[in-house]
Amino acid sequence: MSLRYVLVVTEPAYGSQLARTAYQFACAAIKAGHQVSKVFFYQEGVLNGAATTVPANDEFDLVEAWQRLAHDHGVALETCVAAALRRGIISEQEATQHQLSTATLAEGFSQAGLGALADALLTADRVMQF
Repeated sequence: MSLRYVLVVTEPAYGSQLARTAYQFACAAIKAGHQVSKVFFYQEGVLNGAATTVPANDEFDLVEAWQRLAHDHGVALETCVAAALRRGIISEQEATQHQLSTATLAEGFSQAGLGALADALLTADRVMQF
């Protein structure tokens, strides 16, 4: 039986293993025939969507890995807009609205409110928080 997962990531891309564990879980779930419909990044987790993240050459690029997952498997990557704004992760729309010179949200990520997470939870078979 195939399950539909929603993942909630509250830890940053670097400085904690949990965001990478969430990525590895998503890959394993998809490989097992399940669907990961959305990854919602909340609190410090919004840092996974930072376009300005530049890991060292010998480090795993988790932001790029999330982007590949979204592209290859149709997984929605959403950062909580309020948490992201507080941490300097700004979409094009928010940059325009707040008259900022540049956006810092990585390609493939979007920003949404907690209502979008609540809607996703209504259709998920399982919710995993990392």
